[in-house]
Amino acid sequence: MKKKLASKLVVASILIAMALVANAVVKRAMRSTPGGAPPAGDEVPCGEGFFRRGPRCCPTPEPLSKLGDGLCNVIVASPSSSSSPESRPVPTCPAPLVPTERGCDAPERSVVRVPVTTVLIGPSDWEAEGRVRPRTVKAGPFELDRFEVSMGHVRCPKCPPKVVERLGGRDAARAASYVDFHEARAICAARGGRLPTEDEWIVAAAGDKPRRYPWGDTGAVCRRAAWGLTRGPCGKGATGPDTVGAHPDGATPLGLQDLAGNVAEWVEAPGACEAGAEPCLAVVRGGSYDTDLATDLRTWVRSEVPASSALATIGFRCAYDVSTP
Repeated sequence: MKKKLASKLVVASILIAMALVANAVVKRAMRSTPGGAPPAGDEVPCGEGFFRRGPRCCPTPEPLSKLGDGLCNVIVASPSSSSSPESRPVPTCPAPLVPTERGCDAPERSVVRVPVTTVLIGPSDWEAEGRVRPRTVKAGPFELDRFEVSMGHVRCPKCPPKVVERLGGRDAARAASYVDFHEARAICAARGGRLPTEDEWIVAAAGDKPRRYPWGDTGAVCRRAAWGLTRGPCGKGATGPDTVGAHPDGATPLGLQDLAGNVAEWVEAPGACEAGAEPCLAVVRGGSYDTDLATDLRTWVRSEVPASSALATIGFRCAYDVSTP
């Protein structure tokens, strides 16, 4: 009798283990690239609730849109004369995205307050030697967009019409790109803010330690940032940035997301060009989806590019002044 009971317990244990393994395999298959496994050593390159489709992390499980350019499918409620807007179904979106008339998008207003921060950059990272001039940076307090400005958010009433027209047809939650320095300035002003200064971006990304990456000193893996998506190691064939907020494991301790990868971000730097003063150089920080090397995601890396550049790899986020006592 005891032997039969023991045998039944063993069989039950095996069946439970097999069910758990099968469940994990199904979840992985749902969130991996169709026809291929996720990057080695990094099982889940997208945040909870997102679906891996090609090099993208999409908010819906449908295949990439046939429109090209690696677009995630957009699902919105279809207007109907027989139903009121209140009665129409709304799309289900993974956090932190929210349903909008444009499909899933970042919240209209989600900012993080960055306190007064002082940090010494350069000497703490041996890889920065010869590339970064050691200096003390102090900035704050200010507020900064939690996410990079999305395609949906550049379609605001006061945003430059030529940008709205240029970026039409792209999925709303994708990070905005193809926006030059002066246009990014104008969009932030239309949203009630401004571009962050370079020092503000540094303290937001590096903190007071400083951190090598926005999330910490190690672990530049695919689930923490949208990088290496054109030629690897995190994907192949990307032609533009990924969905904002799809890599929450790469957030800073304050909750700022995508400061590394996805799109490099325009910042205001001393001597930055004024509108109409061309040619001139402006500064971007943070690396992009096209970045091949993890070291180029470090918080001290900066690049100078022509301010008139409207590239797939460059986007922005906005900063906002706060009153102090």
